[in-house]
Amino acid sequence: MTCSFVSFLSASMALAESKPNLSHLQVSELVKRLFDLTPSQIHPLPSYDDQNFRLVVSEDNEYVLKVMNSEDSQNPTLLELQSHAMTFLHKKGLPAQTVLPTTSGQVMSLEDIDCGFGVQKYLVRLLTYLPGTTIAKVPCSPQILYEAGKMAAKMDTVLQEREKFIWSLSNIPLLEPYLHVMDGDPVQQVVKSVIQLYKTCVQPKLGSFRKCINHGDFNDHNILVQPDDSTGYKISGILDFGDMSSGYYVFELAIAIMYMMMENPTPLDVARDVLAGWESVIPLNEAERDALYLLVLCRFCQSLVVARHTVMQHPENKDYLMITTKAGISHLCRLWELGKEVVERRWFQNAAQYPGKEWPNVLQAQEV
Repeated sequence: MTCSFVSFLSASMALAESKPNLSHLQVSELVKRLFDLTPSQIHPLPSYDDQNFRLVVSEDNEYVLKVMNSEDSQNPTLLELQSHAMTFLHKKGLPAQTVLPTTSGQVMSLEDIDCGFGVQKYLVRLLTYLPGTTIAKVPCSPQILYEAGKMAAKMDTVLQEREKFIWSLSNIPLLEPYLHVMDGDPVQQVVKSVIQLYKTCVQPKLGSFRKCINHGDFNDHNILVQPDDSTGYKISGILDFGDMSSGYYVFELAIAIMYMMMENPTPLDVARDVLAGWESVIPLNEAERDALYLLVLCRFCQSLVVARHTVMQHPENKDYLMITTKAGISHLCRLWELGKEVVERRWFQNAAQYPGKEWPNVLQAQEV
C-alpha cells in the first residue's frame, strides 16, 4: 500500500503530455472500430489525468468512453481489477457501472493514438452509462445523506468478499514529504498537527479496526441520484473505482462524511445523517468511534495536500483539481477549532437520536 500511494503521487508529476486529448473525430473512429458503435452525440466529461466522454448512440443506449493516460496505461492489471470490482458490485445488486467488451471480447484495448504530441499508447474502455445527477448538485437533505452512509456501508460489505486492493487512509504519514506545497498557508500547521495525531492516536489502534476493501473515493461527484416517488432522491449509481484499497470500514465512513460536508450549507450536521445510515448496516466499535473525528480531518488533509501537489504539476487542470479545496480548508479549520469532544458530541448524540431508525441495539453495539 505504501508503494501504491507513492506511485499515485509520482504519477501526478508526469508530464502533461501523458494526458490524452482526443478530438471528437478520433473518438468516433475509435468507438466504431473497437465496439462497432456510431455515436450521435459526444460529450466531454471531467477527469484528473485521463479523458472521459459520454456517448449517445441511441435514445436507449448511452455509454462512457474512458481513455487512460499514457503513464497509467502501462499498468493494465490495475484497470482489470477495477473492472472486475465494478462488475462484482453490479452482480450483487449495487448500482455500479459495467465494462462493455470490444468486438474481439476484450475488456480494454491498448491503442496507439496521436493527440498532438506524438503517438503514444492509451488504454481504452467503454462503460455503461448510469443516469442521474451527482449528489453535489442537489440539496443534501438528511434523507439522502442517510442513504449515502447506508450505501457506503453496503458497498464495503460486498467488497469485503474480494481480494485486497491498493491505496488507503493508512498512508497519511506519507503526506509529510509533500507539505512544502502548502508553504505560506496558515493551514499547513493544522495539517502537520493532524498528521502527528494520526501517528500517535490512530496508527497504534489499527489492529482494533475491522478490515475491508474501501472504494476510497465515495465523494459527492461519484454518487448519482434520481428523484424517488416522494419529494426526495434515491441513489442510482456509484462511479470511479480507481482509488480502491485494502483498508478498514471506518475509513470509508470518514471519507463519506468528509466529502458530503463539502458543499453542504450546514456541514457540521452532515455526519449525523451519514453516520446513522452507516450504522443501520455496520455499527461502529469503540475504537472506530474514537478515531472517526481524526480520520475525517485526515481525509481533508490528504485531499488538500494531494490537490496542491498535483496542481503544481498540471496547472492547466487547476479548476478541476481544486474542487475539494474550495470548501475543504474552511471545513478543516472549523472542525479543528471546535475540537474532538465538541464535534463528537454533536455527531454521535444526534445520530443516536436519528428519527425513524430501524436497526436494533445500535448503541449497545457501539459500546457507548
